[in-house]
Amino acid sequence: MALSKISGLSQRVFTSASVNCVRNKSLWTTEKIVKSPHRDVIIPNRTVTEHIWEKLEKWADKTAIICSITNRSYTYHQLYKYSRNFAAKLRGSMQIRDGDVVCIMMSNSPEYPIAVLGALEAGAEVTTVNPIYTAHEVQRQLTLSRPKILVGIPETISVLREALNLSITSLPIIVVNCAENTELSGCISFKELAFDDTIDKSILKEVKRNKDDIAFLPYSSGTTGLPKGVELTNKNIVVNCIQQDVETVKHYDDTTNHHQASVLAILPFYHIYGLSIVMLHKLSVGIKVVTMPKFHPQTFLSAFEKSDINILYAAPPLILFLASHKDVTKKKLEKIKTITSGAAPLPRNDIDRVIEKLQPGTNFLQLYGLTETSPLATAMLPGSTDFSTSGLAISNTELRIVDGNNRSLGPDEIGELLIRGPQVMKGYRNDMENTKAAFTGDRWFKSGDLASINSDGVITIADRLKELIKVKGYQVPPAELESVLKSHPDVLDAAVVGVPDPRMGEVPKAFVVLNEGRKTVDKEIIEFVSKRVAEYKRIKEVTFLDALPKNASGKLLRRELKKLYC
Repeated sequence: MALSKISGLSQRVFTSASVNCVRNKSLWTTEKIVKSPHRDVIIPNRTVTEHIWEKLEKWADKTAIICSITNRSYTYHQLYKYSRNFAAKLRGSMQIRDGDVVCIMMSNSPEYPIAVLGALEAGAEVTTVNPIYTAHEVQRQLTLSRPKILVGIPETISVLREALNLSITSLPIIVVNCAENTELSGCISFKELAFDDTIDKSILKEVKRNKDDIAFLPYSSGTTGLPKGVELTNKNIVVNCIQQDVETVKHYDDTTNHHQASVLAILPFYHIYGLSIVMLHKLSVGIKVVTMPKFHPQTFLSAFEKSDINILYAAPPLILFLASHKDVTKKKLEKIKTITSGAAPLPRNDIDRVIEKLQPGTNFLQLYGLTETSPLATAMLPGSTDFSTSGLAISNTELRIVDGNNRSLGPDEIGELLIRGPQVMKGYRNDMENTKAAFTGDRWFKSGDLASINSDGVITIADRLKELIKVKGYQVPPAELESVLKSHPDVLDAAVVGVPDPRMGEVPKAFVVLNEGRKTVDKEIIEFVSKRVAEYKRIKEVTFLDALPKNASGKLLRRELKKLYC
């Protein structure tokens, strides 16, 4: 990997909210490891649910979660009670045991944390699925994660059933149906499980889970293979929550008898960003979580008026909406105290247009992380204005920049970002090869992203070493689409790359080599893929080639395709 220098990026971002000692102390060690400026946190020996309920008595009667559309809501006490009811039913009549997997395929709703926390209370691991996935995509995750029970909503039941048929598997399906007097044939009612207060919960004493046990099994987009199951332990998630509570990172107000902040949960809970940072962390500190099942401009804007939203977590497409939509006014956003963005870099112009609509002193912060880091690894300090960066390492977290030979680089040199900390995953499920490849011998996690760190310890993400395609903030793995393309009977070989798109950020473009004598046209290929993947993953363009560029070992050279044809 060639070394490059970045000029003009070294800017002090420390404000009055920062740790004073870092002003006069370098975060770089002699071994070229970059430390966190924040105080270390103590890693407790407790599970995710124990952490969520640790301070329950402080806000038991406050609203924990509410639907922005229907106003359906649960207090913290109700959330605790119903999730334990659900856990006892899972453990009892549904025969869930420690380490079994429960698969949840739902859009954001007040029932989502009941299902998640209930499954964890029952001793299960939770794997989450995008509710707009096709049956083929769901079938792949079911095959890999091997769940014992599926939890869905009416809109996802037919897909779950088709996925089970594709898997030649039969599993019980629990349906979360909030409509009155409607049940789905062949499904188990979530209401009957979670809202039955007569259930004997003593069975939960059988559960024996600790901080080192797996809590979540999200599937991370892969570039050299299909999505991989990321094993996140209770410790990983709990410590990442606590890391967000450190005074110098914290960007929310404490919940008291007279005050409760509100966060808008538009980021999907099936994704680690929405699941861990928006749902789990905010419930652990008594904040009101306002859910939206999907984005719609008018319902999104009305949520600000109805719910007095103080905190908004966003991905780049939402920032673009805030910047450009005529109905997003200073009045609409007047209660916002913090907006944070992750998933991809933002153009400075979009940031400036959003800031113009915010009250003076409002934080606009960029975060960096991955599914494998639970997810938060770095964050801008509250009050920072250097929006080209992703801030500093959070507590207990170390960073390194290395070249292609794993040699550590110094300030302002570009290389691959390595991360070490207690929030880094255990490994990939049933995949020793990829787990070993993801870590150095001394357990530094290889992020796959190109970055630089300046002399003050501030990180700038330069590029993606991995070849993920970012479509409206969603990660699209080329290898997954290539696998679908190769399943077409006329396709001999295929490659997929991302190409720039003014509306979507990037869109997938396919390069296809046909079997000899076949004359399939691009429209047929596009339709074939569209039936098998979610809408945001769909191929937008196909180029037919006689052969694909590969290196001597046969590895596909996607960058060569981009250089030649994009």
